[in-house]
Amino acid sequence: MSTKGRPRSPAPYGSWPSPVSVASLATGAVRLGEVSGHGQLLCWLEGRATEGGRQVLVVRRADGTIDDLSAPDHNVRTLVHEYGGGAYCLTGDEAIYANFSDQRLWRQPLTGGDPAPLTAEPQTARSVRFADLTPTADGTAMFAVRERHLDDGEVVNDLVRVDLAAGSVEAVAGGDDFYSAPRPSPDGSALAFVAWNHPNMPWDGTELRRLDGTGTTVVAGGPDESVQQPTWLSDGRLLWVSDRYGWWNIVEGGGPDAAALVADDAEYGVPAWVFGQRTYLELDGGRLLALRSSAGRSGLVVISDGRPEPLDTGMSSFGRLCRTSDGLVATVAASATSPAAVVTVDPESGQTTTVRRSQDHQLEPEWLSTAQPITYSTSGDAVSHALWYEPVHPDHEGPPDERPPLVVISHGGPTAAADASYDERVQFWTTRGIGVVDVDYRGSTGYGRDYRNQLRGAWGIADTDDCIAAACHLADEGLVDPDRLAIRGGSAGGYTTLCALTFHDVFDAGCSLYGVADVEGLARDTHKFESRYLDLLIGPYPEAAELYQQRSPIHHTDLLSTPMLILQGLEDAIVPPSQSEAMAAALAERGIPFAYIEFAGEQHGFRRAESIQRAAEAELAFYGRIFGFAPADDLPYLSIENLPDDQPPDDRPVYAQ
Repeated sequence: MSTKGRPRSPAPYGSWPSPVSVASLATGAVRLGEVSGHGQLLCWLEGRATEGGRQVLVVRRADGTIDDLSAPDHNVRTLVHEYGGGAYCLTGDEAIYANFSDQRLWRQPLTGGDPAPLTAEPQTARSVRFADLTPTADGTAMFAVRERHLDDGEVVNDLVRVDLAAGSVEAVAGGDDFYSAPRPSPDGSALAFVAWNHPNMPWDGTELRRLDGTGTTVVAGGPDESVQQPTWLSDGRLLWVSDRYGWWNIVEGGGPDAAALVADDAEYGVPAWVFGQRTYLELDGGRLLALRSSAGRSGLVVISDGRPEPLDTGMSSFGRLCRTSDGLVATVAASATSPAAVVTVDPESGQTTTVRRSQDHQLEPEWLSTAQPITYSTSGDAVSHALWYEPVHPDHEGPPDERPPLVVISHGGPTAAADASYDERVQFWTTRGIGVVDVDYRGSTGYGRDYRNQLRGAWGIADTDDCIAAACHLADEGLVDPDRLAIRGGSAGGYTTLCALTFHDVFDAGCSLYGVADVEGLARDTHKFESRYLDLLIGPYPEAAELYQQRSPIHHTDLLSTPMLILQGLEDAIVPPSQSEAMAAALAERGIPFAYIEFAGEQHGFRRAESIQRAAEAELAFYGRIFGFAPADDLPYLSIENLPDDQPPDDRPVYAQ
């Protein structure tokens, strides 16, 4: 029922009843990704919180029916680089996928039935992993990135060819620290792939190489150029994405003859945190369809004769692109007013057709807060960017003498970017009367390589300053309450959150989700992919050990004074639980109000419905207690240590911490 036009009554910010419940955050949606077409079939992955976060391979058949394809006891997820991606491929009459529990490759008939193992079981569970699965054109073999965890603790990455008849695995490239994107040419005569070495990450410096009968040659790239997504066209030409011109543009040709197909101050690539990304593809008539992103806005363009023509789809974010047998393009897309869905796109008209929704419900327009881009001054005479979401409610408004609390979102990566498309995690706050600002601090993607590189040597400083400046900008504009400012973030965003709460006295509360408290500890104890990440963000370790200690909140707990909520998965291999445990112990010793909640069975990021709900309930309850508002939700009581008069009511359930 629409509520448009009703008079709005005053009610304290934070207390407004919301249609976005904590339960709907946990159980109302599935994560959609990795769309692939194969003949008349369309497949994708669904991450289902109600099934313990299991990823399911789903197929839409020619008659329109949609079925689960992977086995009920399988979880289609690879742990290469811990972040995974490229966990399955389709070839011939079967799907090949990595199963989470053993990390082996399994073959699944596309017609249904039971899966069978393709690769041998390793001596140690999960010690041999595969990602970025890419079949050859003739369907006899598959190329993949392999990651082996040896008995002595060493982790070795290489590229392999898997014989799909025998299941045998043969290394085809090795010796570098990392590999990605093995892409065989249409005629099978060559293999293009990307390689790089420590301390670079794939957005810092990589090489595009070509392997054929004459050996391996370097096509493009180097320590100061990020190359990604090699793609063979039907005529045998090779394209790739490079940031040599300051932005990730699509490039053709090798050496001095290389040239951007479109010289554009926009990104046609994305940070390669996961495998299997595809932001452009070939259309009929020598044209390309590509994802173009700039300053928090994304859209599809058709490239013909060096000109990008926008395709009006009505969508504002897109996932991996793939062709379908009927000439359409399939992807996961969302708009400012509609949540993510698997859709097909007509590359001629831009018309989209929904195949599978991530959730069955969405907010009516009168409930929606849409992103308002802001640019503001920050430290060092620089500027930063963010998306501002004001509180919206059809029935309530804030009292005339009150301004809303603010939640500052510090994204992860730190190379990620704010997304202007529909996100119930944002509407969860705005519909309750709480403002949100999603900050694209220096280091974020979407503003070119120079902006991304501004975080080099400045992690924990520039990003923190930009989040603080965003909050102060909104407070100075009179849009939020300067005495009720919160900051939240996970992983790298959690580190920014902890730095803001430790080294500055601007925020009044904060929430760290598996955040980094000790960057020196992270440099010593994390997985291979990120083990040298901080060399460029802070400095080479151990030479810069003193600088690491200066930037680590855990070594400066004497500066702490702000209430904090800490949420941590106990199986996190990227940011170990010891980091959050140490921070909680310091808060306890300092007598600062805090709550620390552990999540059994969770890794880096929460996937289980019960974890997602518990985390949302705790965060809402925490801000309510600290900021002095009473949420309309029936929440379990959150016990906050060191908070005066912290006594739960007799009739309320209490969190077990």
